[in-house]
Amino acid sequence: MKTLSFCFAVLLLNAVARAQISPEAVMELSSPDFSNGGPIPKRFTCDDVNHSPGLRIRGVPKAAKTLVLIVDDPDTPRGTFNHWLVWNLSPDLKEINTNSVPNGAVQGVNDFKRSAYNGPCPPAGEHRYYFRLYAVDIPVNLPPTARRADIDKALRGHILKDATLMGRYARSDTRRD
Repeated sequence: MKTLSFCFAVLLLNAVARAQISPEAVMELSSPDFSNGGPIPKRFTCDDVNHSPGLRIRGVPKAAKTLVLIVDDPDTPRGTFNHWLVWNLSPDLKEINTNSVPNGAVQGVNDFKRSAYNGPCPPAGEHRYYFRLYAVDIPVNLPPTARRADIDKALRGHILKDATLMGRYARSDTRRD
């Protein structure tokens, strides 16, 4: 009888735990243009039109004041290389269209020294590109001249949730024109 009571208690606790998980339990970032861990199509790279891919956002916490998007490549010989820095994205945002920046968003200076998206452009071999989305509990008041270190400092202690989408890219011809 004790075993049966214990099993019932475990089942009851599991049911209560599942009921308390809200739709916000997991924040997700996906793309209609490539799958997580899959290849990034050439049109989103320096080898073609270099458009930013479309992104879909789900599960942003209600307490979020803004969203921050950082795209980086950790596989460079000199360390992480930043391709896109965007903040003050509305926490109500569900999608970022291909080759666009939502109204009100601010783009910072990436490691190409530009305030824009610059897609994958690995010097050799296959690299991983991480699209990192952060739900933040404060507005991010940084100028467009801000760089990654400035963003990291501003976000310290203010990230409510995060989501990551990773894509891969290898150039078929690694010569630079």
